[in-house]
Amino acid sequence: MTMQEMFLTRARTDAEDAGHIFPEHAACEAALESAWGQSKLASLANNLFGQKQSHPAVGESIDLPTKEYAHGAWLTVPATWAKYSDWRTCFAARMAVLQRLGRAYPAYAAALAAKDGATFVTLVSKRWSTDPCRAAKVLGIWHAHKSLFSAPDLYA
Repeated sequence: MTMQEMFLTRARTDAEDAGHIFPEHAACEAALESAWGQSKLASLANNLFGQKQSHPAVGESIDLPTKEYAHGAWLTVPATWAKYSDWRTCFAARMAVLQRLGRAYPAYAAALAAKDGATFVTLVSKRWSTDPCRAAKVLGIWHAHKSLFSAPDLYA
């Protein structure tokens, strides 16, 4: 099993255990957002989605720079991120954020009501990231690894 397959298998299981909708797609989102679990944010804070710390702060935080896409260019800016004890907690927190912000952001509410994972990713990507190509990148990961998600041993 490759490093990418191990990451997706673990992330999918943790997403499902945390009650995240469309856990296979959530695992692919986490792969993109965390550089397959290799980003500094993922390794130091179990933060797989680039979830910034809420205000007022809830739990532990970590300060690290990030890249944001603005005015047609990528910029590096400082940010304060949420820190999680493990991946399952990260996935649960991600769902809580989407549910809480779904009241304010129609794209999140629509994503939570989606009937399939591709629609979920497309809708949530409208607000989750400044990367205009986020949804296509996540769905590219899903398409490249979709056979993994139908493997019987994944659900054992």
